[in-house]
Amino acid sequence: MRQPNFNPRGGERAQAGFQKVDPEKRAILWRLTKYVLANYKFSILLVLACIVITSVTTLVSTLFTRTLIDDYVVPLTQMDNPQYGSLAQALFKLGAVLLFGVICSYAYNRLMINVSQGTMLRLRKQVFERMERLSLSYFDSRAHGDIMSVYTNDVDSLRQMISTALAQVFSSVITIVVTFVSMVALSVPLTLVSIVMAVIMMLTTTWLGGKSRRHFRVQQHSLAQVNSFIEEMVSGQKVVKVFCHEQRALHEFEQINEQLRRSACDANRIANIVMPVNGNLSNLAYVLIATVGAAIALHPQFSVCNLHFTLTLGTLVSFLTLNKSFTQPVTHLSQQLNSVLNASVGAERVFNLMDAQPETDNGNIELDNPQGDVDFRHVNFGYDPAKPVLHDVNINTNPGQKIAFVGGTGAGKTTIINLISRFYEIQSGSILYDGIPIENISKSSLRQSMSIVPQETHLFTGTVLDNIRYGRLDASDDDCISAARLTGADDFIRRLADGYQTVLDGDGGNLSQGERQLLAIARAAVADPPVLVLDEATSSVDTHTEQLVQRGMNHLMQGRTTFVIAHRLSTVRDADQIIVLERGRIIENGTHDQLLAMKGKYWQLYQGNEI
Repeated sequence: MRQPNFNPRGGERAQAGFQKVDPEKRAILWRLTKYVLANYKFSILLVLACIVITSVTTLVSTLFTRTLIDDYVVPLTQMDNPQYGSLAQALFKLGAVLLFGVICSYAYNRLMINVSQGTMLRLRKQVFERMERLSLSYFDSRAHGDIMSVYTNDVDSLRQMISTALAQVFSSVITIVVTFVSMVALSVPLTLVSIVMAVIMMLTTTWLGGKSRRHFRVQQHSLAQVNSFIEEMVSGQKVVKVFCHEQRALHEFEQINEQLRRSACDANRIANIVMPVNGNLSNLAYVLIATVGAAIALHPQFSVCNLHFTLTLGTLVSFLTLNKSFTQPVTHLSQQLNSVLNASVGAERVFNLMDAQPETDNGNIELDNPQGDVDFRHVNFGYDPAKPVLHDVNINTNPGQKIAFVGGTGAGKTTIINLISRFYEIQSGSILYDGIPIENISKSSLRQSMSIVPQETHLFTGTVLDNIRYGRLDASDDDCISAARLTGADDFIRRLADGYQTVLDGDGGNLSQGERQLLAIARAAVADPPVLVLDEATSSVDTHTEQLVQRGMNHLMQGRTTFVIAHRLSTVRDADQIIVLERGRIIENGTHDQLLAMKGKYWQLYQGNEI
C-alpha cells in the first residue's frame, strides 16, 4: 500500500504554551494582517473600539464593588433608618453601563464574523483565480489532495484565527492593560503578588506547552494518514472487493487508527492539564492576595520599607475580582497566541499557492483561420531538464493528415501531445504551427484551435448536454446533439432516464467507462477545431463500441489534422503517418504498409498485436 502524501507543515492543533515567533512567521502574520486591514480597516477599528468599551465596562463593574461596600453597604448597616434611594440610583447607572458593554461585545463578535467570512471569501476567490492561471506542470508535481487542503483545512484555520483567536488576543491584551493599571491604583503590594503569580503561570504554561508540542505534530501526521487512507479506500473500494482484500484493508486501517489514538492520547495528556494547573495557580493567587490584603486591612499601620499602606474592605474585594480578570487573560493569551502562530502555517500554504508562478505566455500572435500544419524540428525535451524524455524529434505533417504515435509505455507519445498544446515548453528545437513557432502564438488561441481527448476522462457535475457543451460554451443544443450522433454517443444517451438532460455527478459514476469516453469525444467534436488530438481515446471502450466510435471519428477527422496515440494498431492502419517511438526517439516513420515491409519494431508490434 502506498504511503499517503503528508505535508508536516499542513497545520497543527493549537497547543498551550508560548512559542518563539521566528522572522518567517512574523512576516506571514504581518502579511495576513495587512490583507485583512486592506479590506476591513474600518471594521477592525470598530472592533478595537468595542473591545476597549467592553473591557472598561467590565472594569467599572468590578471597581463598583469597592464603592458598593465602602460607600453604601457599610454606611447603610450603621444607620438606624437606612435610605436605599441613592443605592438604587447607583445600581441603575451600573446596569446601564453593563448593558452598553453587552451591546458592544455582541457588536464586535458580529463584526469579526463578517471580517473572517469576507476575508475567506476573497482568499478562496484569489486562490482559485491563481490556480486557474497555473501551468499543468504545477499540478503534475503536487498531490491533488494537498492542493485541496489549502481550500479546506488551511483556509478554515485562518477563519478560526481571525474570527475567534484574533478577537480574543485583542480582548486579552486590552483587559490585562486596563486591569493592571487599576490594580496598581488600588494596591501596589497586592499588585506585586499578582505579577509574581502571573509570571509563574506563564512559565508553567510554556513548559507544559513545549513538552506537548512534539506530540501534537505526531498527532497531526497520524490524522493525515487516516484521512488519506480512508479517501484511498473509498475511491478504490471496487478493487478491494475484487481482490477480496477487505480484511487486509481493515487490518491496515486498525494499525494507523491505533497510531492516531496513541498520538492523540500523548498529545492531550499533557495539554489537558494546563487549564487545571493554571486554575489551581489562580486559586492560590486568590488565597495569597486575600491573606496579604486581610493583613493590610486589619493593620492600618502596615508598612514595607518605610512605605505605609492602607486597604479598605471594599478595595480588597474589588482587587480580588480584578486579580481573576488579570490571570484569566494571561492563560487565554498564551493559548490564543499559539493558535495564531500555528495558523500562520495555514496562511503560509495559502500564500504559497497565491504566489505560485502563473503560466507564462509570451506569444502575441492570434491564429486567423488556422490550417493545422504542425511540424517538429529537432525537438528535445525533458520534464526535468537534466533527464531528457524526447531526443531530436522531427515530424513533418500536412493539414488534414492523420498522424499516429505508437510505442511502449514511457516512449514519449503523450509528451509530444503536451508539447503541441504548450502544456510544457521545449528545451531546444522548434515546433511550427502553420509555419509559426508555437511560442509566438498565444496559448489561448493555440488551444482553441485544437480539441484534445485525454486518456483519463473527466466529466463535470451537470447534465449530459452541459458536459458536451463544455467543448464550446456557445454551442446550441442541436450542435451538441449532432456531435453526439457523429461520435456514436447519441444511442446510449437516449437510453438514459432523462436523455440529454440526465444529471451526471461523481465524475459520471453512473456511466460505464466506455460511455464516459464517448461523451469526452463528443465534447471534442462540438468544438469543431482544425486539429484533433486523441490520447488513446478508445482505450476504455469495447470492440463493438470502438467500431461505432471509429466510424464517427472517421467523419470527424475529415479535413482535420489528427494526432492519435493508439494502443490498438487496428485503429491506425489508415493513418497517413505512423510514428514509432522508443525511449523518446523516433525509430520508424511511414504508412502501415511501409512499416510492415520494413519488418522492424512496428512489424513486431503488429504481429504481436500489442504495444
